[in-house]
Amino acid sequence: MPSDGTEKGFTCREVVELATEYVDGAMSAEDHELFEVHLNYCDGCVAFIEQVRTASRLSRRINESELSPDLREKLLAAFRDWKRE
Repeated sequence: MPSDGTEKGFTCREVVELATEYVDGAMSAEDHELFEVHLNYCDGCVAFIEQVRTASRLSRRINESELSPDLREKLLAAFRDWKRE
């Protein structure tokens, strides 16, 4: 449910925070509907969700053991930095 308690849909910030849950189909039907209300009018968030879908699809194709230690560390560092913002 949107953090402000309205029925207007999610904010861009909430879309970013809940993107994986949405893409993975782990959202309640009510939240899914409110999420899509936002996507109906926000082209930026639609583009972001497509990027998350692509990243999710590609990440399922990579076995962690196939990554070099250097690349693995770079990816982990990028994720840690992203989560701090």
